[in-house]
Amino acid sequence: MKLSTSTWLEVEDYLLHSDGIIFPTGSIEQHGPIGLIGTDMLCVDTISTRVGEEINALVAPPLGYAPAEFNMSFPGTISLSLKLYKEICGEIFSSITKHGFGHIYILNGHGANLEPLGELAKEFTNVSIRVKSWWEFPSVNKLRNSLYSDWEGMHATPSEISITQAYHRIISSPLASEPPEKLTKEYIITHSGDRHEGPVKHKASFPDGRVGSHSSLAKPEHGVALTNAAVLEIKQDYLDFLRA
Repeated sequence: MKLSTSTWLEVEDYLLHSDGIIFPTGSIEQHGPIGLIGTDMLCVDTISTRVGEEINALVAPPLGYAPAEFNMSFPGTISLSLKLYKEICGEIFSSITKHGFGHIYILNGHGANLEPLGELAKEFTNVSIRVKSWWEFPSVNKLRNSLYSDWEGMHATPSEISITQAYHRIISSPLASEPPEKLTKEYIITHSGDRHEGPVKHKASFPDGRVGSHSSLAKPEHGVALTNAAVLEIKQDYLDFLRA
């Protein structure tokens, strides 16, 4: 059930039996030579829509605009400051709670969103907020590792591109045919949560936009399997969240 295609009467009726809502958020940024700019937003929208349909949960429109400054040297990227992103999410959550929603389940698709979302979850004491990234569930991680191992990398990952291939477009490019430089464990730890260098240095370090991710390993059938695994885990986690 999508909020954007519901009437206010339908939402009023929904609130009689549930005070939960799923809030998907991603980013609008480059995802390498074969990744769609809206990949992070598209992934969480696809997954959350399926979850909402299968358990009759209300799903808010996805928020795509987010902090992505490190990718601003790549055309098409749109970046908000951390402060503005947090303020926008805060305004959205305030609106939601005024209508009687008491459980906001955030399905995230972009590493840089995690810090401001985590802060908001602590600041909104009158509502329960849970922040989950679609890839963090055990079965999803196990599948990602079995399909791509270390070539999953950090950005323009084959897992997220597989999902957009399954439900949107498949793009080919010779720029993505060869594997990128493999990342060290130290780099991954240091730069988790999209803590990358400024846009000029970042593009100099990763000129095709991939950060340790061999995007060409992506396949649409992988995207279907990854989506199915994520939906199964998230449905249960959301229902557990409502009961908590």
